[in-house]
Amino acid sequence: MIKAFENLEVWFVTGAQLLYGGKAVEQVDEHSKAMVAGLNESGNLPIKVVYKGTANSSKEVVDIFSKANNDGHCVGVITWMHTFSPAKMWIHGLQILHKPLLHLHTQYNAEIPWNDIDMDFMNLNQSAHGDREFGHIISRMRIRRKLVVGHWKEESTQKHIAVWERVCAGWADAQDMLIIRFGDQMNNVAVTDGDKVAAEQVLGYHVDYCAFSEVIEYFRQVADADVDALVATYFKEYEHDVVLEDTASEEYKKVWNAAKAELALRAILKAKGAKGFTTNFDDLGDVEIEQTGLGFDQIPGLASQRLMADGYGFGAEGDWKSAALYRTIWVMNQGMTNGCSFLEDYTLNFNGAESSILQSHMLEVCPLIAAARPRLEVHHLGIGVRKGLTARLVFTSKVGKGVTATIVDLGNRFRMIVNDVDCIEPKPLPKLPVASALWIPQPNFEVGAGCWIYAGGTHHSCFSYDLTDEYWQDYAEIAGIECVFINNKTTVEDFRKELRFNEVYYMLNKALL
Repeated sequence: MIKAFENLEVWFVTGAQLLYGGKAVEQVDEHSKAMVAGLNESGNLPIKVVYKGTANSSKEVVDIFSKANNDGHCVGVITWMHTFSPAKMWIHGLQILHKPLLHLHTQYNAEIPWNDIDMDFMNLNQSAHGDREFGHIISRMRIRRKLVVGHWKEESTQKHIAVWERVCAGWADAQDMLIIRFGDQMNNVAVTDGDKVAAEQVLGYHVDYCAFSEVIEYFRQVADADVDALVATYFKEYEHDVVLEDTASEEYKKVWNAAKAELALRAILKAKGAKGFTTNFDDLGDVEIEQTGLGFDQIPGLASQRLMADGYGFGAEGDWKSAALYRTIWVMNQGMTNGCSFLEDYTLNFNGAESSILQSHMLEVCPLIAAARPRLEVHHLGIGVRKGLTARLVFTSKVGKGVTATIVDLGNRFRMIVNDVDCIEPKPLPKLPVASALWIPQPNFEVGAGCWIYAGGTHHSCFSYDLTDEYWQDYAEIAGIECVFINNKTTVEDFRKELRFNEVYYMLNKALL
């Protein structure tokens, strides 16, 4: 089990009834225990499955689901109908369940014992029967769920459950997520803004504003000795030129101030209990404070890079939706090896079939996606309220397949847009010392970029090498939001039809409500 998930649980509830007598239910119970033990021992599930017994009546279902709702360790519920479990007994429980639901359509026995099968076996192995009854009531009640079909011992079945478990962990984390905006939205930018009240209702996280003057108060309280220690950590962890260690150099002073900024941001985020933040490069506090040496003398790009690596959500230019989404990606990515990051579509490279998009930002790209040990460098930055020498980590991303995602506010709903991408080998950037990735959106540049724009996608997105479309399908299902996928099967014509059909669906749905 992944250490990050060691305090989380997924509950397993088996549907049964007393029609076949108590002895039959006891056997159902034994089968369920063996299955749960097998799932946990498989090594394929990141979160422990806890068996919560058979539910044989409406009262028992309500009791179990009520406890699931109120248990802070439980992030989701798996249901399985071992025998024919009349679905009307699940109505009241399903009405109150607030945790994500997975319906597992499986059977204890893998194969039919052709020579020995009798009515006793039939009565105790009716998932082909019971799961359809249960599936009907979920569909009739319009309950959101994930359906996994396959034998419980099969690795493919377990991996589908594992995806859902990681999404449940990310979803649970978002329900008490606080995102702090240090400064407001960048002027007149539409796509990174949105309805914060609706976001809290639908997606769970809360977004607060924090004046940068409050950050400065934390900056003042950072001890010099702590800054010295963090600078030493920088020099140990990252490649760098010797000049950076010269305490009399301007470059060293910039690294030192960047470290102090990181400690100040960590302190205020911890004090407020925030899981993510946004910055605005036109708002870094009072210029007079900066001139006295008591404030931020540069954009806190290095701090943002390192905070992302430690799991803090980040969004540039006040992009609170990306900050929250990155935090969720980071949670789901725990225990995986290839990394994730906030990224921005920076500039385009037209080169026929190899046409691609350079992904970067001024400074803030997470080192978890670096192909090699990052370099700590100090260079002039000519944008924002603090133009001048600025510390940052410079690297290029790994080569490989990944997926990037964003959430946009369309006024009447949230839309998640997901694009499979191929990160390719980048060219050297001798005059652009930033962290970057170079990718071709699937199925190709023309279709991938075009469909992203047709869908209203942002210029910011949250990327992972390890996640797949299935994670975002599960996330959107739990959240109840629209989700569109751009991958190697996408055509512009079909994608635009999907967007039009979705528009009609959500307009009608709103009218009916």
